[in-house]
Amino acid sequence: LGLLRHFQGVIDLNLKISNGALQLRMAEQQLNRPQVLGSAIDQRCLRTSHCVSAILSKTPRIPDRIDELVEHWGREQAKNQEGRSTQMNDVNLPQLLIPVIDVVESAGRLIEAEWTRAGGPRGHGDKAEVDVEIELILRQRLLALLACDFWGEETGHELTGNPFCWVVDPNDGTSDFLKGLKGSAVSVGLLHNNIPVLGVVYAPVIEDRGADCIAWAEGVPELLRNGQPVRVDLTYRQLTDAEHVMVSAAAVSKPQLNAELCAPGRFVAMPSIAYRLARVAAGDGLCAVSLYPVSAHDVVAGHALLRASGGTLVNQDGVEITYRTVAAMSAVSERCFGGAPQACETLLARDWQRLLSNDAS
Repeated sequence: LGLLRHFQGVIDLNLKISNGALQLRMAEQQLNRPQVLGSAIDQRCLRTSHCVSAILSKTPRIPDRIDELVEHWGREQAKNQEGRSTQMNDVNLPQLLIPVIDVVESAGRLIEAEWTRAGGPRGHGDKAEVDVEIELILRQRLLALLACDFWGEETGHELTGNPFCWVVDPNDGTSDFLKGLKGSAVSVGLLHNNIPVLGVVYAPVIEDRGADCIAWAEGVPELLRNGQPVRVDLTYRQLTDAEHVMVSAAAVSKPQLNAELCAPGRFVAMPSIAYRLARVAAGDGLCAVSLYPVSAHDVVAGHALLRASGGTLVNQDGVEITYRTVAAMSAVSERCFGGAPQACETLLARDWQRLLSNDAS
C-alpha cells in the first residue's frame, strides 16, 4: 500500500498492527498533509505526533501479516484500476480512505457535542441545525481531498459529469436524533462511474456499543471497523433464527408484527438506514430494511460497504439500486433491502405494507 510505505520512515512496519499503531499511522499520514485536512485536524495530529516515541517504545513486535496486507492492497488496487478510465488511474482509493475516515470521524464529534448540548440538540422535525454545519465542513474537506462532483442532503448537488462524485448525509437519522434516540450516523460515499467505490459510516452515539466507524474502499481487501480489519461474506448466507434483520427505530411500536415479518430471524430496531446497512456489511445482521423512500445520500456509503462483504442493495422490485441520473439519485427507491442476496429476496416477498397501513415502520 503506497500510503503506508509513504511514512515507513516514521513508523516501523514491523510493529504490531494494534489499534494504537493503526491510529498512529493515520495521524502521521495526516501530519504530512496539513494543507488538505485543515487547521483543526492538523493541530490534533501535531498533538498526537508528540506522543509517537512513547507509543512506539511500548508497542510489541508484529508478525509478517502487515507486510502481506500492504502488498495485497497494492496488488488489488492495481487490479481494480485495470479497464477503468484514465481518471480512475489518478486516484488511489485505499490511500484516499484513511484521510476520509479522519474527516468523517471529526464530523461525528460535532454530532456527539450536539447530543450532549445543554437543552438538547437544536432543530425540530427532520431538520437539525448541526446537519448543515457538518455538511459544509464535509463538503470543503472532501473536495479538498478529491475535487469532483458532489451530492449532499443539506447543501444540494453539483454534477458536472466528473466520473467521481461524493455523496454525503451529514446526520442520517436526524428525526430520531431530535427525538432523543441514539444511532444517527455520518455517511460519506464516493461514486465512480455511478458505482459505489468507497464508503465510511460513523455512528458516534449509539445504544449497544461505543462509537462505531465502518469503512471500505475498492482495492482494500477487508472492511475496516474502528481501524481493525473485518472479513464478512454475505454471499450465500440465508435467513435463520440465528440472524438479525435491521429495521427502523419505529419497529418497537409494533414488535409482534415486525417479529413475524422478519422470522425466522430476529429484528433489531435502530435509526439510520446508512448505519443499518453498515452493520449488516460488518456482520452484525443479515439484512437491513427501509420501508420509506430513500435518496442516494442515504445509501451510497452503505452500498459500498455491502459490496465489500458480498452483499446487495435492491429496491422494492428486487432490482439492484443504481445512481445513473439525477432522478435516480433523488429517489433511489420506495423501499430498500440490503444484505445477503438470498435473505433480501426472501424478505422482499413479504407483506410489509401491513406495517405502513397502521402508520408504523
